[in-house]
Amino acid sequence: MDAADIRAGRERWQRRYDAARKRDADFTTLSGATVEPVYGPPDDLDYPGFERIGWPGEFPYTRGLHPTGYRGRTWTIRQFAGFGNARQTNRRYKMILAAGGGGLSVAFDMPTLMGRDSDEPESLGEVGHCGVAIDSAADMDVLFEGIPLQDVTTSMTISGPAVPIFCMYLVAAERQGADLSRLDGTLQTDIFKEYIAQKEWLFEPEPHLRLIGDLMEYCAAEIPKYKPLSVSGYHIREAGSTAAQELAYTLADGFGYVELGLSRGLDVNTFAPGLSFFFDAHTDFFEEIAKFRAARRIWARHLRDEYGATSEKALWLKFHTQTAGVSLTAQQPVNNVVRTAVEALAAVLGGTNSLHTNALDETLALPTDESAEIALRTQQVIMEETGVVNVADPLGGSWYVEALTDRIEAEAEEIFTRIRELGHDGSITAGLLRGIEDGWFTAHIAEAAFAYQQSVEKGAKRVVGVNAHTGTVAKDLEILRVSHEVEQEQRRELTARKNDRDGVRVKAALEHLIAVARSGENMIPAMLDAARAEATLGEICGVLRTEWGIYREPPRF
Repeated sequence: MDAADIRAGRERWQRRYDAARKRDADFTTLSGATVEPVYGPPDDLDYPGFERIGWPGEFPYTRGLHPTGYRGRTWTIRQFAGFGNARQTNRRYKMILAAGGGGLSVAFDMPTLMGRDSDEPESLGEVGHCGVAIDSAADMDVLFEGIPLQDVTTSMTISGPAVPIFCMYLVAAERQGADLSRLDGTLQTDIFKEYIAQKEWLFEPEPHLRLIGDLMEYCAAEIPKYKPLSVSGYHIREAGSTAAQELAYTLADGFGYVELGLSRGLDVNTFAPGLSFFFDAHTDFFEEIAKFRAARRIWARHLRDEYGATSEKALWLKFHTQTAGVSLTAQQPVNNVVRTAVEALAAVLGGTNSLHTNALDETLALPTDESAEIALRTQQVIMEETGVVNVADPLGGSWYVEALTDRIEAEAEEIFTRIRELGHDGSITAGLLRGIEDGWFTAHIAEAAFAYQQSVEKGAKRVVGVNAHTGTVAKDLEILRVSHEVEQEQRRELTARKNDRDGVRVKAALEHLIAVARSGENMIPAMLDAARAEATLGEICGVLRTEWGIYREPPRF
């Protein structure tokens, strides 16, 4: 890019910055020196390739979505939490909000993630252990008691039974008197990554995609601010992928959902802003920053050039980040505070829109109140004390960071080409489905995970407390234990709830749901009616299992 174009770009950025709202804050260094809101090359010099870097708030968005960076708005502190029953988790949510959390993120227990009720045989011993147990809309009422859903953004990390859980959330909001059209939040819903990495599916891919398409249509028409899909790379990375694989598989999943929306006749400029993303922040500081910057650039280019998006918001890749759970160690767990801080800083310097920081004890158990507070304070120290919010994309133009960004982008593009080649028609969706069927994704992730584990065992990759600096004076941690009483109480409450409801109404609602499933109509209104009648998650998913069957991953050797 020549000097004249760079000057014109800076002037464009300045006009947009001047017109944007800024926070009332002190944007100086600790020593009191004034810093500029953004930095770039000198106006009188050519900078080859600068169009790939650009200015914040401008295509290709390498440097962020907004001209102000975090001077306009800081990232949302969104701590992931859930354990035991809805009452216990509600108390944790109120603690997070009172301590400065900006939004909620719901962790569900394994039975809920698999579409099972707490009283089913498959749920024995798992109720409330890795998240909160939700059996019906009544549990949602308790989960958000005293928390106005119309005013709080809520993320829900669930994919297989995401749509019935979403309907229960809407019913809880209705019972609070909320205007549903004003709800704002995110539902994960991403079934592609379940087949690729996390393995929490219910049905074959096609019925899942049918439900997701219905959800996209419903939210676009009825709840425009709500984001019905959070395309998740986090679980792909936690399964052992490389940074480039995480980025490529995640964005490919996103392109698949764009193709789904287009196949439903939806306008990409209407539904694409409702897609958000969820990435892992691992310990390789600069590689992670480069990954986030490359993600924005790739998404904007593909949405514009391949899928015909023209509105700015349709080109924006908005993403939540969680620090890497897989990087936490059971050995010397206090070191996990440092790991989490470094990972969180990488997410911030990469321009994350919201952030969860893991607690130091999460490799051992669910976080205690104290460790959850430390995790929250980690974000607040970064936000309030480090000065990283003062300048948009402060590492932009770094030779190393820009080279890493280009390299990860190139690796991702190679993977997209391979995925398209897997399919029968050259679409990303066909390639995804074939790659899932053939085990292509899981095989490549397994190879990457094996290579890394070998490097740790040989000492080439050093992990403090594990294969380096193993001596310690630390004592064992006190950890949170979920009592078996939680499961017994949840089962008792569920039994009482089933006895008190109108069984005829429940039966009719479930029969109507199946009739709608067979008709090809949008299933969300019928599923809402079932949730209003207090049909349970297991009942809703159960009748759909009967209708659609279940998916079993083919054995591979």
